[in-house]
Amino acid sequence: MFKYACLNNISDKGLEIFTPDYEKTDKISEAQGILVRSSAMHDMEFSPELLAIARAGAGVNNIPLDRCAREGIVVFNTPGANANGVKEMVLAGMLLASRDIVEGVDWVRANWNNADIAKTAEKEKKKFAGTELAGKRLGIIGLGAIGVRVANMAVELGMEVYGYDPYVSVDAAWHLNRKITHVFDLNEIYDRCDFITIHVPALPSTKGMISREAVKKMKKGVILINMARDVLVDEEAVIEQIGAGRIRRYVSDFPNPTVAGVRGCITTPHLGASTEESEDNCAVMAAEELMDYLENGNIRNSVNYPACSMGVCRSASRIAIFHENKVNMINRLTTLIGGSDVNISEMTSKSKGDVEYTMFDLDAPVSRELVDRIAQIPSVWRVRIIK
Repeated sequence: MFKYACLNNISDKGLEIFTPDYEKTDKISEAQGILVRSSAMHDMEFSPELLAIARAGAGVNNIPLDRCAREGIVVFNTPGANANGVKEMVLAGMLLASRDIVEGVDWVRANWNNADIAKTAEKEKKKFAGTELAGKRLGIIGLGAIGVRVANMAVELGMEVYGYDPYVSVDAAWHLNRKITHVFDLNEIYDRCDFITIHVPALPSTKGMISREAVKKMKKGVILINMARDVLVDEEAVIEQIGAGRIRRYVSDFPNPTVAGVRGCITTPHLGASTEESEDNCAVMAAEELMDYLENGNIRNSVNYPACSMGVCRSASRIAIFHENKVNMINRLTTLIGGSDVNISEMTSKSKGDVEYTMFDLDAPVSRELVDRIAQIPSVWRVRIIK
């Protein structure tokens, strides 16, 4: 029996995935798995029972990834599960900004008691007419699950699309419309595009990537859309360039004191992945990832460990070893197992940076003595008996 805990409200669609072999608990200390959305986990102490954390969403800046890796705790996220919801918010943002819809709605609200509002609107509407999307150039920074959808949608809207992602995956490349121009210099997007939308994760390497220097390079009258994370953008510099007339609108899904209520900024209350469908999709994917890992040791969509799968174990036993990515580690592990007179029927080992994950299927049950001997290797962080 596995136990799991939820730190936030998780869609019932996801919780329904769990079989009778799983029990939900309110005691986090006894859970082997945790499902989380936005709760801050950096100051939490983790029980030795905890094996995995599944984030029902894409961003994982609320989870201490490095500490989890060294405690042998696999952290999952759900890339692509909320992609359609965010894609639609990008479209909404482009329309709100290009057609001056927000200002138009505000004008109607301010004049609700004018008996001649319909007649007056005909005179005032030119102030809010704006421009159309068709024929405009859209620059997309980041061609992951969301960026690809935005790119393909924009092509269908008649836009000329430029995509920047030096690390675009093969899967993403296969799904990109052929009409999309893949650029390798951000300056080309800054110089040419009427709209720019950002779709990269918030990492130390991406924080502030839309810098003061970057916004100064952007085409005059550009509309900048940020549905990723506010820390990616120097928002004070953006406001300066709105005042200078270089940036026409800044659309952000992250309200904060810098942009909230500022003229030229359209700020929504973090709605991108908040649709019922997105929350359901994220919860289902998170539950499936957690179950496959707890039952089989398989890892997919982890942010602190490499993808690694051996399917369902058909041998007598399976063990998983979390260790530092060091030379000769596999030799040491196989020597220990062979020295215990146990045959290895199958194995796999994958690394990601300085962490490595190794699984062995064995033709005999795993002894406690063997597990203890493996755990005593200095570079081993955790040994888990799966079967």
